[in-house]
Amino acid sequence: MTIASEFWNDGDPIADTAAPDGPIETRWERHQFAAKLVNPANRRKLTVIVVGTGLAGGSAAATLAEAGYRVKSYCYQDSPRRAHSIAAQGGINAAKNYRNDGDSVYRLFYDTVKGGDFRARESNVYRLAAVSVNIIDQCVAQGVPFAREYGGLLDNRSFGGTQVSRTFYARGQTGQQLLLGAYQAMERQIALGNIEMNARHEMLDLIVVDGKARGIVVRDLVTGEITTEFADAVVLASGGYGNVFFLSTNAKGCNVTASWRAHRKGALFANPCYTQIHPTCIPESGTHQSKLTLMSESLRNDGRVWVPRSSADCQKPAADIPEEDRDYYLERIYPSFGNLVPRDIASRAAKNVCDEGRGVGPGGLGVYLDFADAIERLGKNAVEAKYGNLFEMYQRITGEDPYQVPMRIYPAVHYTMGGLWVDYDLQATIPGLFVIGEANFSDHGANRLGASALMQGLADGYFVLPNTINNYLSAGPFRKISDKDPEVAEARRAVEGRLARLLAINGDRTVDSFHRELGHIMWEYCGMERTEEGLTKAIGLIRGLKDEFWTRVKVPGTGEQLNQNLEKAGRVADFFELAELMCIDALHRRESCGGHFRAESQTPDGEAERHDDEFGYVAAWAFPGDDGKPTLHKETLEFAYVHPSTRSYK
Repeated sequence: MTIASEFWNDGDPIADTAAPDGPIETRWERHQFAAKLVNPANRRKLTVIVVGTGLAGGSAAATLAEAGYRVKSYCYQDSPRRAHSIAAQGGINAAKNYRNDGDSVYRLFYDTVKGGDFRARESNVYRLAAVSVNIIDQCVAQGVPFAREYGGLLDNRSFGGTQVSRTFYARGQTGQQLLLGAYQAMERQIALGNIEMNARHEMLDLIVVDGKARGIVVRDLVTGEITTEFADAVVLASGGYGNVFFLSTNAKGCNVTASWRAHRKGALFANPCYTQIHPTCIPESGTHQSKLTLMSESLRNDGRVWVPRSSADCQKPAADIPEEDRDYYLERIYPSFGNLVPRDIASRAAKNVCDEGRGVGPGGLGVYLDFADAIERLGKNAVEAKYGNLFEMYQRITGEDPYQVPMRIYPAVHYTMGGLWVDYDLQATIPGLFVIGEANFSDHGANRLGASALMQGLADGYFVLPNTINNYLSAGPFRKISDKDPEVAEARRAVEGRLARLLAINGDRTVDSFHRELGHIMWEYCGMERTEEGLTKAIGLIRGLKDEFWTRVKVPGTGEQLNQNLEKAGRVADFFELAELMCIDALHRRESCGGHFRAESQTPDGEAERHDDEFGYVAAWAFPGDDGKPTLHKETLEFAYVHPSTRSYK
């Protein structure tokens, strides 16, 4: 039996039938003009559910409500402003070319396609680059306090994967300031009665009636009440799934449940194996941790990454290692980009030097990020003005002063490029279901360039979705549905039955113990480096652990109350199914590209080796059928403008 026949079925090809053709520079403009519109009077008759209130969900809810639609917004946090987007630090990309350093929409498009290792759609990426210039104007108008130069103009800095300065920032808290802008726009619409805000509510299933997404089943996380909520369309803006690894830079509550419930109802899941490992995280300090802390990639703009040339020096204080005994390995291996190579490159390079025995700190799992040169060149006050809150955060966590000693960093799970498959209109394979931000797969390919997540979230929410959803809603309002519809009743019964099953197990292991063990399996076999042998082993381990979970997990309390153990149990149950699909996707893709590094597919000098002739496609997976195996549908990627080439940063 071949690996393919053992783990998955091959299905029919899939195509993005919504994508326009013709000159790439005018595709989005022509697509907008060709789409159907909804007149203002009819918008008031239409309801849209938006799940998630981060940059994508918050901006989408505010913009749709401003346009006249009735919006129902849901988040599991106690406030929309506590969405995980608030944790983004370094900046947001936009092709403004304020520095007159050769940037352009086309260059941002080129850098993004190349940075994604030629596994993203050209049409989507060009639209993202073109819309980026509008995002900055929108946010400035909202009062987002971007950093400014002495003369008052907006300042820029560089990020990984580029040779220009296109990243706008608000010190080290860009995500927070951008989210506050979207949040204030949302709150204005809430006050006007155009958005119905439902905090502390978690989506537990998608309601599909007549083949269309028509609502969600939600649980009130305070009272435990299960309700069904209806609309003419559903928008998922629920973020990524990095917490399948247990330890990640994501907030503890981040999960895959909203997307996974939609996947189980028929939405294809694309490229799940594409996970981004961020190179600048504070190293793990012990088994007590429930998450990891990200240090902004902006720090690589002025900090220099190094390790001792000899493993014998790894236990010495950094100050005692003379300059000639330091290996600035990124500058040595990649002289053109130096410390600003893309995240996947920087992460693998850090792993390699640590594997050689030259890592620093506890367990040898760390490299130095040193600001001594920047402090000498710019002065401490200038460095503090740029990065002060980041330095303070590092000092509070580690007890070390980065003004005096180098930071210690190590790669950690950060972002996921995979997500629900969507077409050019951001519509999933279930009509009426739209997926935006990190929850979809569409713009980053196999690796995301730094500062592009905020760009995509706001582009989708402010500018793309509000235009494309009109084309679908122009056929509405759709027939009214109620709890009496069989599909609605079945969705509710399924949610109630699943919660009851989790509560009834009454085993002897905590939810967190299962989650931690699953995360260890994923990091070990589907983390920074994957092999056929390791992935095959991981699938068996995940299946065994999942079976054990459903017989031994203990969920105290009841479903009719605040019960965070019950919340976590449902999320971890979905992580088990996702983890298996991630490993199957990584197993089937016998090439290295971006964040997916197969040890069997590398160049003689250890760089990723793609196989465009075999794997130049999006892998879109259908939920397993009766035989328990997912079905693979391939969307062929066409490159007419940025032709695939060996990705070199040397």
